[in-house]
Amino acid sequence: MPRIPRGAVPSPNIWHNPQIYELENRAVDPDGVIDSAIQGVRTWVDATILDIGCGTGYHLPGYAATARQVIGVEPHPELAALAIRRCAPLRNVSVQVSTAQALPVPDTSVDVAVARWAYFFGPGCEPGLKELSRAVRRGGAAFVVDLDASRGAFGEWFRESAPTYSVRTVEEFWSRQGWERVTLDPRMVFARRSELEAVLRIEFTPAVAKRAIRETAGVEIPYPTILRWRAF
Repeated sequence: MPRIPRGAVPSPNIWHNPQIYELENRAVDPDGVIDSAIQGVRTWVDATILDIGCGTGYHLPGYAATARQVIGVEPHPELAALAIRRCAPLRNVSVQVSTAQALPVPDTSVDVAVARWAYFFGPGCEPGLKELSRAVRRGGAAFVVDLDASRGAFGEWFRESAPTYSVRTVEEFWSRQGWERVTLDPRMVFARRSELEAVLRIEFTPAVAKRAIRETAGVEIPYPTILRWRAF
């Protein structure tokens, strides 16, 4: 089995529970709020799009429907293998095992780079941002889809589960880097209650997950989100 590349930061959820995270991917943003916001800044139609931290490749087929070329980058070899399997019929998709700090693409070769909930902790991300400056061509854009930990029940549960996380520190970091931001309000909508509860258990500490399950009625959760972006 290939080794996890040096510098990779383990995901607290998908690395250990890819099948449950698949349920989360299916539930997030059924209304397409996030993709619409991204394409409002820079379309990926007929473009080369790079998905950083693509996991099992859930979003790659959607990109491939209109993009010229789709490149998934994932540091966890087993997840990358699942992404390769998922996209095997798609001739315009490739998946590489690598990190945000060492993007396996030529200089100025990418039109749109997207990282969804894969790269949002602020300080320490500088090497990856430097790689984006190398890889994204003039006229392109990079996007980071980030939980908005300052808002809503989901943000409160996250802060309680990650007490060292500082909303202010993260926001100041992205501001210094010159990135734009817009707040979005997508939803998570699950097919059944058991799926919602399983996802909350991989997102939060056991005590917080228990509370979140108790405080959530039905199969829907507001999911406060920040879309960060930079034009090149």
